[in-house]
Amino acid sequence: MQKSFYNFQNKKNRKSVLKQTHFKSAVLLFSFLSTLCVYALLRNKQSKLKIKMSDYNLNKNTFEKATFGAGCFWCTESIFMELKGVESVFPGYMGGKLKNPTYKEVCSSLSGHAEVVQITYDPSVIAYVELLEVFFLIHDPTTLNRQGADVGSQYRSVIFYHYPYQKEKVDTYTELLSKSGAFENKIVTEITEALEFYRAEKEHLNYYNLNKQQPYCKAIIQPKLEKFRKVFADKTK
Repeated sequence: MQKSFYNFQNKKNRKSVLKQTHFKSAVLLFSFLSTLCVYALLRNKQSKLKIKMSDYNLNKNTFEKATFGAGCFWCTESIFMELKGVESVFPGYMGGKLKNPTYKEVCSSLSGHAEVVQITYDPSVIAYVELLEVFFLIHDPTTLNRQGADVGSQYRSVIFYHYPYQKEKVDTYTELLSKSGAFENKIVTEITEALEFYRAEKEHLNYYNLNKQQPYCKAIIQPKLEKFRKVFADKTK
């Protein structure tokens, strides 16, 4: 009788654990699909922006630079590395007052720098406007000095333009994006001329691919990458 009771209890416990596991899996799946839908809707709205074909500049033969700050550069680097036409992506710091800042100094928010990625790309393969599309979809440009749990001015949303035409494209794109209603809140992305770029320390280079089992990579970067790959399947390598 006692053995039968324990068997009954074990069966109940197993069923309870299975129910909890299924529930958690369902919640995670729902969260993933919901965010994916938001990504898709935002991209759909962005694709309807009235951008002229001349804005794409697809006939150049030289590489160009683009620099973006969209929160933690570990995440931003991993996404832009996957785009066709992108030759290199380096994480680093820009927009501060200290020379040769360290990661620790930047994380203190006292140096004034933003965590950024500097991209070298082939404009005959991918246009600057397309880089802007990705930039605005992979982070929240409406939160000031914050991306999720990462808080501080080093995580601010910022675009550093390298050429006059980039400034024109950014101004036009953000204006159209604001009017499109893609975001409920006001876009607070900082737009400023590129300053001196300081490459981040070696341990930050290609961080995600070298540290996939790290908790931050598994919890934050991997899900965002998966969503990005689904929405931008036509643009990835």
